[in-house]
Amino acid sequence: MALSQTIYNTVFRRNYIFVGAVFVGAFAFEMAFDTISDKVWDRLNAGRQWKDIRHRYVQDEE
Repeated sequence: MALSQTIYNTVFRRNYIFVGAVFVGAFAFEMAFDTISDKVWDRLNAGRQWKDIRHRYVQDEE
C-alpha cells in the first residue's frame, strides 16, 4: 500500500508532473524502440546495405 501511495503522491497527483512523466516515458520508449529496430534491421540485412558494400564501388582519392 505504501508504494502505490508514494507513486500516486509523486506522479499522479499533479497534472504537470504526470504529463511530463508521459512525455519522458514516450521519448525513452521511442529511443529504445528505434535502437532495437535498427540493430535487428542491420542484422537481417548484413552484407546487402550500402555501408557493407561501399568499398567495392567507391575508390579513395589518395
